[in-house]
Amino acid sequence: MPEGPSRDQEENHRVGGSAIPRPPHPRRRHQPLPSEEPKSSEEDPAAPERVRTLVRSPAYREADQDVDFLAQDEVRGVRLELDYLKAELLLEAQDIKHTIVVFGSTRIPEPKAAEREVSLLRQALEERGPDAELERRLRVAERLRAKSRYYEVARELGRLVGAAEKNREGGRLVVATGGGPGMMEAANRGAFEAGARTVGLNIRLPQEQFPNPYITPELCFQFHYFAIRKLHFLLRARALIAFPGGYGTLDELFETLALVQTRTIRPVPVVLVGEEFWKNVWDVDFLVDEGMIDVEDRELFWFAESAHEIWDGILRWYEMSGRHLRSEA
Repeated sequence: MPEGPSRDQEENHRVGGSAIPRPPHPRRRHQPLPSEEPKSSEEDPAAPERVRTLVRSPAYREADQDVDFLAQDEVRGVRLELDYLKAELLLEAQDIKHTIVVFGSTRIPEPKAAEREVSLLRQALEERGPDAELERRLRVAERLRAKSRYYEVARELGRLVGAAEKNREGGRLVVATGGGPGMMEAANRGAFEAGARTVGLNIRLPQEQFPNPYITPELCFQFHYFAIRKLHFLLRARALIAFPGGYGTLDELFETLALVQTRTIRPVPVVLVGEEFWKNVWDVDFLVDEGMIDVEDRELFWFAESAHEIWDGILRWYEMSGRHLRSEA
């Protein structure tokens, strides 16, 4: 039977000659609506099972809960927007205004790990005797051990940026990396050790991968689309630091240089760490001499070897440009 009026309903207030009913509960009703119960089996024995089939149907899922629907090619535009918007809102919520973007190889370990790999390969060679593949791997490991000094450079740079963040005025200036191991881990680690927040923009790949452990949890993101990840790298970038690296590092470096060259983005300092490495990778003078770029394009970056050279160079660049590192203008 229908419920009678509640005491709350009876105790209406009056304003003038009108009775003002008490506000209803925001979710709960005294009398359920007819749609809150499925059709009774007493009316149609097959009805309850039909209703269960309907509510389990993919078509009945709400769109934002339907993973199969969201994965369709036709919904890519929505996925792109979501990929962008989640990170954007979280970065805004954490007051992240400016970033020092650090790229570099995931293959360059910290020095003690590099030394351990060399030792293991030498031991294997001693036990097996001459082995062309082991000898090649040992040569590569020795080169990586030599480059492992850059792990400490990136780590110290992270500390310097972290210290600047702790003494900040205005929005946060933080280290942002691709979230992986190697040079990116080192930069995140240095900022972490300085007690500062630090960003990791990871990317979903066919094989499982993990973020490095030094990223601030609220600022550790995983993107589906490389394009959206690239956008987030540059939206807040106040400098790009490129340590020795491979295809991924070169991709980000050259894209940034092309955007600055064309003034699609406002120029930012670009620092290449390890002059000998970069001059072997890339002969910029050859491009100038061949007429592929202009002389002024050679001035879009410079080389550095230490964390203090990098940081002092960035500060000097902004001083010469008449801008402030944290300025929006």
